[in-house]
Amino acid sequence: MKFKFKIQQYQTDAVERTVEVFAGQPSMDNLAYRRDIGKRVANHQTSIYDDEIETGYRNSEVQLSSSQLLENIRKIQDLGDIKLSSSLAQSIGACTLDIEMETGTGKTYVYIKTMFELNKRYRWSKFIVVVPSIAIREGVGKSFRMLEDHFMEHY
Repeated sequence: MKFKFKIQQYQTDAVERTVEVFAGQPSMDNLAYRRDIGKRVANHQTSIYDDEIETGYRNSEVQLSSSQLLENIRKIQDLGDIKLSSSLAQSIGACTLDIEMETGTGKTYVYIKTMFELNKRYRWSKFIVVVPSIAIREGVGKSFRMLEDHFMEHY
């Protein structure tokens, strides 16, 4: 049995608003770097396995300044009649985004589609999905598999 997914406008709007946070970001290829694959112990001898790939890839850096990101976020908040942020949340990366949706509204669909849009517009291809439990992780994995054909039709 194959599910047919209907594109909901509110989900498309959520994706667009999220991607617009990075408006002005240049589209750049992922950056290659040499991975430190370390040393492995096999039969009590230290050796480096030659068949392992040493090249890794990461997303290009966010080129926007903190003030540009905050301005973009405020524009989006203003559109949604949301209280304007006074500053960016402290984070490891350029910014931390908290996108909230009610249960049963298609959050998983929205963040998967957001990944595709970020890849399309800015060529980002590395994403981390954090979930609170193993059960939710399994559900998210199932959603990825179920939505694969749907998104391949669009991207």
